[in-house]
Amino acid sequence: MRRQLHCLDRPAALDRGYPPLLFVHGGYTSSACWDVNFLPFFAQRGYPCYAVDLSGHGLSAGRAKLDDFGIDDYAADVGQVVAGLPAAPVLIGHSMGAIVVARYLESASARAVVMMAPVPPTGIAASGVQLAWRQPLFLAEAERALRGEYTAQTIRVLREVYFSPDVSDEPFALFQSMLQDESKRAIADLLALALRLPGNKPKIPALVIGGELDALFPANRLYMTATGWNGETCVIARAGHMLMMDPQWRASAEKIDDWLGVRLGLN
Repeated sequence: MRRQLHCLDRPAALDRGYPPLLFVHGGYTSSACWDVNFLPFFAQRGYPCYAVDLSGHGLSAGRAKLDDFGIDDYAADVGQVVAGLPAAPVLIGHSMGAIVVARYLESASARAVVMMAPVPPTGIAASGVQLAWRQPLFLAEAERALRGEYTAQTIRVLREVYFSPDVSDEPFALFQSMLQDESKRAIADLLALALRLPGNKPKIPALVIGGELDALFPANRLYMTATGWNGETCVIARAGHMLMMDPQWRASAEKIDDWLGVRLGLN
């Protein structure tokens, strides 16, 4: 069944014949996270850029039944958007969005795939335990944030988990405005990833990129994702989890741009 999906569309500043880029956000947020830095950056370099609000997120339909949506539903959202694109895209997924993109690619293909700060293929349980040890206040403060009840402690904890120490007030305030609930079914799917048999993977160029200071999914686990794709890995110095909004966002964007130029033979 076709869903009512909202998708940002940022045309290339100059038609260079580059493939479209489709950006897929992670959990608890929306396509708006890409529009701060990444969409303008890549559109200026000649890429037609699109960023989807997954079902129940942002301006897409389904917020009232958010908990009904799982990773397979989000993958179907990606397929629906891809079907309307002018050419086969490069898929760029962040965090949960990387798992969504990987799930879509089990039965499809793309020009290339970029997975940013991905949920490891073993799921979120181990990372959650590690985070609880390092940031025991995180779950309580995250729940407070989702209710809009920010305290100085809430802001401190979320900044430390999602961003690098270099983040200023403005990008964090933007991040606050984007926060929303996530589907309980999708979270359950991410918890159960380790129990799921690996799916098919198309033989396409793959880049796995993470932040050196990512508190959610540490950079030393990037290899777990890259191995399954025979992909390349890259760690962005001093960057946190929100690679597209962190002060080091340009280093991430330039790495992806350079990598696409080499792997896809773009001029």
